[in-house]
Amino acid sequence: MESPVFEEFDPASDCECPGCVHGRRMPPQIPGAGAAGRPAAHRTVVVAAAASTVLGGTAVPALAAPQAAQRPGGPDVPAGDVPDTPQGQRAPLHGPSGQAALPAAPTSTPATTRAEIINRAKTWVAAKVPYSMTAYWSDGYRQDCSGYVSMAWNLAGNEWTGSLGKYADKITKDELQPGDMLLFHNQSDPHAGSHVVLFGGWTDHTRTAYVAYEQTRPHTRRLNTPYAYWSDSARYVPYRYKGVTSGTAGSEPDTAKPATPAGTPFPGAAYFGPGANNAHVTQLGRMLVERGGARFYTVGPGPRWTEADRRATRAFQEAQGWRGAEADGLPGPVTWELLVTGRGKDVRAVTPGAGEPSSHGVPGYPGRAFFRPGAHNDHVTRLGRQLVKKGFGRHYTTGPGPRWSEADRRNVEAFQRAQGWRGGAADGYPGPETWRRLFS
Repeated sequence: MESPVFEEFDPASDCECPGCVHGRRMPPQIPGAGAAGRPAAHRTVVVAAAASTVLGGTAVPALAAPQAAQRPGGPDVPAGDVPDTPQGQRAPLHGPSGQAALPAAPTSTPATTRAEIINRAKTWVAAKVPYSMTAYWSDGYRQDCSGYVSMAWNLAGNEWTGSLGKYADKITKDELQPGDMLLFHNQSDPHAGSHVVLFGGWTDHTRTAYVAYEQTRPHTRRLNTPYAYWSDSARYVPYRYKGVTSGTAGSEPDTAKPATPAGTPFPGAAYFGPGANNAHVTQLGRMLVERGGARFYTVGPGPRWTEADRRATRAFQEAQGWRGAEADGLPGPVTWELLVTGRGKDVRAVTPGAGEPSSHGVPGYPGRAFFRPGAHNDHVTRLGRQLVKKGFGRHYTTGPGPRWSEADRRNVEAFQRAQGWRGGAADGYPGPETWRRLFS
């Protein structure tokens, strides 16, 4: 038996007790439904869709009423296995206009690695993609639980809990590895709890809890979850994607022949540069922050392209050894692929020490951009260790580590209050004077 895989996790602020989770997941009662909350058999429902859905921040016309009456399972699912479902129906990928793109290839299982599956899953977590059974994100996948797994597995279309099993093999709990899924499909009534999550790794040796990547209300999350789930635990079945390979991230690609991105497809150069304002810019910025580019941002990242985005992109490109036109600060297919798949080299960090530049005249202080939600760098670790050394580490349950957390903020706030500061001067974010006093 292989050694268990562990992964760090960040607790969410939402209440996640089984009662709250179950309550959020239950669909509203349908007027005129029977006792079970379902429409009567053979009843035709016609929806006049005048509203619009949202695709990656872009308004998209709602689908016409006749499409809403289609059966969610599509032609590849037995008729008896497609009752009314709280998920979106089986559908192809959708383009920027909100219209369906090419039809999904029947039961296609493109090859991918576990690392690529998790990296794709993390892109939605970073973007906090809103949950929706009808909207499609900018990568073409539906914003519900089954669309999320379809995206992470890089499937050719949007599946649902009644069809995802065709792309995977059943495994046991002991065989679970990151990138596998835990699926509960209630064939008799998918309204009653059907759901799917991605397995991210066990949290400890007891194997009683794991990191779950899932699309749920209000948005995509990554959360420590009891095995197999908060509710209906005994009904979740582990599956392994048929296309998963044992390969790992290889050498850097040839810049003259960019490979096809294994994660979120490169949207095109038109989405980046002066004047650009879209969700891809936000995603780019967050990936750059994860790869060491936090120091270039004083605010954001956000959807509007800024000089910070250009400088961070250029720093990442230069870290790969590129120069001249290859490091112009505008992402191309290769830059995007390296960021999405986690390959290549990180942005060079400023090494703490005697020769380290000063900010605001304070030696060693890197700047406020290094300490904010989403920050991930060595300066956060250094700050946390100094807080512990000074006796202000009581809010840490793990760490300190490189990812900025609420524990870091509360410990900094405690240190600031110990200086007699109040109000905005004790907000928990280290400025130059906090740094000077902490390290003096």
